Amino acid sequence: MNENLMLVLALGVGSLLGAFFFGGLWWTVQKGVNAKHPALWFFSSMLLRTGITLTGFYGVSAGHWQRFLACLVGFVIVRFIVLRMTRSELLKAPETVED
Repeated sequence: MNENLMLVLALGVGSLLGAFFFGGLWWTVQKGVNAKHPALWFFSSMLLRTGITLTGFYGVSAGHWQRFLACLVGFVIVRFIVLRMTRSELLKAPETVED
């Protein structure tokens, strides 16, 4: 397969991995703060998200540093997108007034 196509696919897979990782982190924080055992939520989520993400990076790279780098770029791009989305949600939240 054409190497340029493989780099574009690696970028796309990195974006999907980033969406899974950071979306899962956001979901975990939302559920974990009200959970009965928050440490279990956060720890198990971290293991699952990290394991799947690292496996994805390993599979996509297949020993090629260029594919790994393209996958990492997609991952980081999604990180900035999720940061922007979650920051705008925080700014929309109503302020609480303390007496």
